[in-house]
Amino acid sequence: MRTTTSPPHAGASTTRGVWAMRDRPALLWLVVAVIMAIAHPFVPESRWLMVHLVLLGAATHSIMVWSVYFAQALLKTPTELDDRRRQSRRLAILLVGVTVVMIGVPTTIWPLTVAGAVLVVTAVAAHFLALWRRLRHALPGRMRITVHYYLAAAVFLPVGALFGVLLARGYADPLHGQLLLAHSMLNVLGWVGLTVTGTLITLWPTMLRTRMDERAEHLAKRALPVFGAALVVVLTGALAGVLAVVGAGLLAYALALVWWGRALVRPARTRPPREFAPASVAAAMIWAVVGLGWLTLNTMMSSTWGELTAGFGPVVAVIVAGFAAQLLTGAMSYLIPVVLGGGPAAVRTTQWWFNRAGAARLVLINLGLVIFLLPVPSAVRVTTSVVTLAGLAWFIPLMLGAIRARRALRKEQEAAAADAGSAERTESTAAVSREQVRGPFWRGGQFVGAITALAVATAVGVGMDPAAAGLGTPAGTAGTGAAEDVVPTGRTTTVQVVADDMRFSPDHIEVPVGNRLVIELINEDTSDVHDLILGGEQTPRLAAGDSATLDAGVISGSLEGWCTIVGHRQMGMVLSVSAVGSDGPAPTGPSGPEGDDDDVAAAGSHRHAGHGGGQDDAAGPRPPILPDAAEVTGFVDPELAPLDTDAGTVHELTLTAQEVELEVAPGVWQRRWTFNGQVPGPTVHGRVGDVFEITLVNDGTIGHSIDFHAGSLAPDEPMRTIAPGESLVYRFTAGMAGIWLYHCGTDPMTSHIGAGMFGAVIIEPDDLEPVDRNYVLVQSEAYLRASGHERGNAAEVDADRARAGSADAVAFNGIAFQYRQQPLPARVGERVRFWVLNAGPNRGSSFHIVGSQFDTVFHEGGYHLNRGVDAFGNTGGGSQALSVAVAQGGFVETVFGEAGNYPMVSHVMADAERGASGIVTVTE
Repeated sequence: MRTTTSPPHAGASTTRGVWAMRDRPALLWLVVAVIMAIAHPFVPESRWLMVHLVLLGAATHSIMVWSVYFAQALLKTPTELDDRRRQSRRLAILLVGVTVVMIGVPTTIWPLTVAGAVLVVTAVAAHFLALWRRLRHALPGRMRITVHYYLAAAVFLPVGALFGVLLARGYADPLHGQLLLAHSMLNVLGWVGLTVTGTLITLWPTMLRTRMDERAEHLAKRALPVFGAALVVVLTGALAGVLAVVGAGLLAYALALVWWGRALVRPARTRPPREFAPASVAAAMIWAVVGLGWLTLNTMMSSTWGELTAGFGPVVAVIVAGFAAQLLTGAMSYLIPVVLGGGPAAVRTTQWWFNRAGAARLVLINLGLVIFLLPVPSAVRVTTSVVTLAGLAWFIPLMLGAIRARRALRKEQEAAAADAGSAERTESTAAVSREQVRGPFWRGGQFVGAITALAVATAVGVGMDPAAAGLGTPAGTAGTGAAEDVVPTGRTTTVQVVADDMRFSPDHIEVPVGNRLVIELINEDTSDVHDLILGGEQTPRLAAGDSATLDAGVISGSLEGWCTIVGHRQMGMVLSVSAVGSDGPAPTGPSGPEGDDDDVAAAGSHRHAGHGGGQDDAAGPRPPILPDAAEVTGFVDPELAPLDTDAGTVHELTLTAQEVELEVAPGVWQRRWTFNGQVPGPTVHGRVGDVFEITLVNDGTIGHSIDFHAGSLAPDEPMRTIAPGESLVYRFTAGMAGIWLYHCGTDPMTSHIGAGMFGAVIIEPDDLEPVDRNYVLVQSEAYLRASGHERGNAAEVDADRARAGSADAVAFNGIAFQYRQQPLPARVGERVRFWVLNAGPNRGSSFHIVGSQFDTVFHEGGYHLNRGVDAFGNTGGGSQALSVAVAQGGFVETVFGEAGNYPMVSHVMADAERGASGIVTVTE
């Protein structure tokens, strides 16, 4: 006997009507995703955001809503088990958690990312318990397997979230690739995939308005254990770093999907899709199969994790635009009219809105995505992706129109109910809706119009770059030996290149014109990561012992490549390619991985902490370094904490190398390399004879090290560069008094110190007299690129400017002019000590306080003056400035005799005007 499906609203009457927490967040995330797709060239981490706005934002919210909805419909449990208030609370926690994650990852504030992930996992855990409670209280019945799918899905999301949090730390390959694959597969195939497969068993025939395949429940029961086991295999392979195991797991998942999918075939044959909703869902499932097959094939063919993740872009486009977005819009186009309710007339009216231009939208989305995935010029990808985006975004105004139409109809029906002829008027409205509800989806001209729009977009793209389409010579390349003018020989030149000790070996390659060049890059540098960009192609970032293959294509002229890690190109990591038989100059390629901004759909590179090539990345004016350009958001406390006399003689400290965005001048931001997330790093304080045990942990994305001038020991081991994820212990005994510099000693030091990796060690002399106030001022320089100064879009140090010493800002304690906005306090008659250290990396300093004289000067380990007495016992002398070269320091003392504002500056006046100035405010 054949059975029919239960209507999806059965037993769920309490969910009818508008419910803000249920209905609005998914729409909100989709709107933001569309905005992000439009504005993505100007937003940091825009590709990651586009992926997660759809999958973590809209899809996760929809899963939380509709799995509860279907569980209630199938199990017929009392609504009191999980009323609207409880559901709204879970959804609110989810909304806050997703929002925090969306802020935490792009800003690289890892604690914020962790907090957001905890909230998301909390919401999903509560969702799991609510479903479990329903299942326990339900009477035996058919299709309980759907709820088991939901429970299994909710188990995988927290594990996937854990790997996402780890991924946000920014590791090099292969760990980056392993974490990325584990995170994405558990969330896409586990959380999203299992929910979708569990739901479509019943929803698919309901959308088609036909009967369910009688084998559906049996097929679903058999498939679920295979789905779960396949995901465990994928996870095991990712954690073990074995690509073959991952491929086997993905293949098993694909086979289970084929087995499960047989339940969808018979309903589709009986009644093919005649409305937008089922047609969109069908297209989404086709793209799901394509994406899974593509990923499985890539996994089996890849030899390294870097090679696998480098090919993620097209697969992500398929999953996000082809599968997830179309599934969401299709399912919501069917479900929203049902849950809004209002009677048959209202349901048909809202369905009519969702069907409008349905055929055109499907063609724009799916054919546009096909064109995008083909080997077409990048300009064509840009123009067609805009049209594809328009097809997806069309759903949003239609949804708003459907809601408005439903409200208007409800008002009409309420007005009719007050009249004697209400039944006639209501029937008239329903009759009109019934005639229109399916017409617009198949109305003639939509296919032609959509195909014409895509053809025009393609033509515009070709017109923007005719040379890339083989129709001419690109502007500015005449005489350069462009590839279009070269006849390929059919031969391949393969060269193995080793990266080590800031060099490529060999660093020069000769290739016959017309040959294809393939470079096998191996990183043999045990202390740092490296990559290679050449001719627009780029390898992943490689940790020690890793390798990658770069296909530079057919060589038509000379090329130059380099390592894109900041400063490495300046240190000599350059690879030149000479085209034998060509005298053309080397074409200039993009300066780093951020140059490829071809697409909207290929989002999600998961590069949470990328590095450019250290070049000045754009022409244009540099930001104004002015004391009042903006309000400084985070001041650095200059007060030296008193020495802890109970701490003993052994001081332990962990310094963690981190990459964070910090302010370098009022309103000017830079992606800083730091110790413990601050510039300067923590001030280390002790006495002569104290032992300091420093643990350096590299949580950055490139190699770092530590050099303490306060110690005296062979630098080979304690000062060595360590790779990301590693740590070392640096132990030294302070043998001499003074204020000493510590800094990262990894080449190029101009970049590492200029980026913020420095701090002070204060070793007090035995005869140090007490004072009323103690301040520490560490002078340093900042080197800015010509763009990327905004918070949330901050660029890293400009290695070329640092190497040339062209400082854009000079600061006390990391932020130019901060102590003009927040002066240092003092009182008349107080003795104030100023510890001054010059971290550089390039410019000297002469510390001076306008209106004040120093009666004590301690410079580089000894007193020049001590309360007015010089080294020879003479009295009555004073000092006007403390001059310190780079890596020198000391302290001065003064007593302010009158109330007022006393400017403190570096008397290298150009640097004072760049920010090395502040104010001491003296009060009575």
